[in-house]
Amino acid sequence: MGRAHANALARLPMFFPDAPAVEREVLIGRDEGELGRAVEELGFDRYVTDWRDAIEEVDVLYNLGPNDLHPEPSIAALENDVHVFCEKPLAHTLDAAERMAHAASESDATAGIAFNYRFVPAIRLARDLVASGELGEIHHVRATYLQDWLADPKAPWSWRNAAERAGSGALGDLGAHSIDLAQFLLGEDVDRVSGHLRTFVEERPVAEGATGGPDTEGGGEVEMREVTVDDAYSAQAEFADGAMGVFEASRFATGHDNANVIELNGSNGSLRFDLERLNELDVHWDDSRGFETVLVTEPDDPYIEQWWPPGHVIGWEHTFVHENYEFLSAAVAGTDYAPDFGDGLAVQRVLNAIQRSDRTGEWTTV
Repeated sequence: MGRAHANALARLPMFFPDAPAVEREVLIGRDEGELGRAVEELGFDRYVTDWRDAIEEVDVLYNLGPNDLHPEPSIAALENDVHVFCEKPLAHTLDAAERMAHAASESDATAGIAFNYRFVPAIRLARDLVASGELGEIHHVRATYLQDWLADPKAPWSWRNAAERAGSGALGDLGAHSIDLAQFLLGEDVDRVSGHLRTFVEERPVAEGATGGPDTEGGGEVEMREVTVDDAYSAQAEFADGAMGVFEASRFATGHDNANVIELNGSNGSLRFDLERLNELDVHWDDSRGFETVLVTEPDDPYIEQWWPPGHVIGWEHTFVHENYEFLSAAVAGTDYAPDFGDGLAVQRVLNAIQRSDRTGEWTTV
């Protein structure tokens, strides 16, 4: 994420000349050796190993660390009226997310959360179609986010496998995107859910060289560490206005690298988006026999006029340029930005409800 956002900041003046001027001042991390390399590679001036040493010296804090490191630095920055852009999910617990959202509401600074898929031109077009009523009444929402990077039981343990750091697994890491996209496209929140979480591999080896890593000296066995989050989840959902939702995410979906798909079915038509074909939107109208694939690269499509001629596609990295442009512009102008910490909290409440539903085996109100 550091590389993705540093790249976006470097691209802004080339393609969005009205974007605020940005100085990549200080990089915050733990490993001085890695930081020294990263500062040069990502175009920063210096680094520190404690965020407290930088919080009063910057105008904007980008909090791209693990989920349990989202609350404290973000709240401290907002209390100093430093703008904050935070990775998703908002936090590792609902309580922490609520504290972050409260700090944002009390601050004069702008607080944004990194739901970058809102800034795909095809998603913006889809939102316009729904908001204009062209699809009619929305009956169904189904969203899946499938990856396979943990399907190998020998894949090493990381912070993403620890509940105390991540909060949840595929649910928060991938499902947060699906839930936010659904709520963004419909313009309404999930009201209640029925959730199911599953962990397929209960423990994983600690990577060589990691803290407390494998003890291979003297023939010792490789250290294993418990996995305390879900590898996959599914959920049924009901939206505030009655639409039915189905959500699913997995890190064990073999054959899928990054399959983020969402489909909406309305009384007058349907649409479908697939991140692996992010320049396209599949649209169906009630007088047609099937879906039509629309290439979203025309100059009047959202953000496209800043890039290439029609038919010249953009990529995943461009979503971060759009996102950074909107966030930084709002911060400088003092105008509202979305998605903000309130949107992040709304998603966190759905995540929490899915976890509670899994524990109780019952439908749960968000």
